[in-house]
Amino acid sequence: MKAHDGMYIDATWRPAASPDTIPVVNPADGQVIAHVAAGTAQDVDAAVRAARAAFPGWAATTPAHRAGKLAALRDALAARKDEIARTVTAELGAPPRLAESVHAGLPIMVAGSYAELAASYSFEEQIGNSTVLLEPVGVVGAITPWNYPLHQIVAKVAPALAAGCTVVLKPAEDTPLTAQLFAEAVHEAGLPAGVFNLVTGLGPVAGQALAEHPDVDLVSFTGSTAVGRRIGATAGAAVKRVALELGGKSANVILPSADLARAVNVGIANVMSNSGQTCSAWTRMLVHRDQYDEAVALAAAAVAKYTPGDRIGPLVSAKQQQRVRGYIEQGVAEGARLVAGGPEAPRETGYYVAPTVFADVTPEMAIAQEEIFGPVVSILRYEDEDDALRIANGTVYGLAGAVWGDREEAVAFARRMETGQVDINGGRFNPLAPFGGHKQSGVGRELGPHGLAEYLQTKSLQF
Repeated sequence: MKAHDGMYIDATWRPAASPDTIPVVNPADGQVIAHVAAGTAQDVDAAVRAARAAFPGWAATTPAHRAGKLAALRDALAARKDEIARTVTAELGAPPRLAESVHAGLPIMVAGSYAELAASYSFEEQIGNSTVLLEPVGVVGAITPWNYPLHQIVAKVAPALAAGCTVVLKPAEDTPLTAQLFAEAVHEAGLPAGVFNLVTGLGPVAGQALAEHPDVDLVSFTGSTAVGRRIGATAGAAVKRVALELGGKSANVILPSADLARAVNVGIANVMSNSGQTCSAWTRMLVHRDQYDEAVALAAAAVAKYTPGDRIGPLVSAKQQQRVRGYIEQGVAEGARLVAGGPEAPRETGYYVAPTVFADVTPEMAIAQEEIFGPVVSILRYEDEDDALRIANGTVYGLAGAVWGDREEAVAFARRMETGQVDINGGRFNPLAPFGGHKQSGVGRELGPHGLAEYLQTKSLQF
């Protein structure tokens, strides 16, 4: 695709306030493939004003009307599926099959789910002698990350639009081309002017201006816990709503009753998908002491199938590559045993990191506590279920996780985990189930009716 050199505001592509641009780099070879405008506070203000002006009219539309527009948006995205996949591969480095099935396919599914939900959701309810109205919050500032560039956009924008809110989107600077494709699809779907607006730019400039803008009613942010804290503090000072989907350090708990080989192989596949750049990835594999050595051998064999440049892509940037390699070096320095991969670059060009497995990891090590965001798995030994639970819950995060074993035992264990989502024996992804974290993994939920509720506020009428 050809990059737009301006902002999508009030249903038109308009020049940016500043001539500054941001290079978009293909992480597979380090080559610049495009430039996009570096938005400023002036661009953000124009976008917010457009969203504010459009809000009363959009909020007054019927849920059925909004459902129709979301269905048209889903169809516009579906028509661009191949172009979306190619763009994600070019700017994120995702292997083509992953780009097609997940990065392009999943957002279309989620957009469709909100088209259906907008038509069926009850926006009012009776409680005794009161009628409770569920009304749109207002103008939403959506700040999205680079790791799932279209899915994260759709997971925020679709429910906001279904609720009757208007939106200003600031996408990650590493993957802005996918966001521009989304804006084109919005335009094709025929949404009214100002209902959706796009400002590309750097987080500390455009993102901060959006989070601080006094006419934004809710800030929805996905990204690091450190940035989420700052956004939460800013929003709290202004008494405005926030939805924060932050970091994770998820545990993959393999109970003695599990199918060990399947649990290990699926666990490795989970982390290697998207080059480990998934906040809910099960990066800590917890194995009973009696099965530990076998699990380590299985993991080493499983990870050997992930060839950089084939089944696993590069990391998004040189900065991210250095970050992940630094964690691998730290793991070695702390005494963990390297059984696959390592810090050395596996290819001469591109921001690749070797798929890496550590054994003999203890819970206090940095690689067991901190979010690495790369293809790195730490295997930890536990003595009994209570010990496994202590290790699983023993981080500041609580986003996702997995448990393998006898169904009844696995469910009982999952109920005690301090996390927002748990897969039991490889449970399938459900686009209608709420996604979000406990503890420092965030505030609020995305997807399905719980995701729609984030963009609604209540009013009660007493009779």
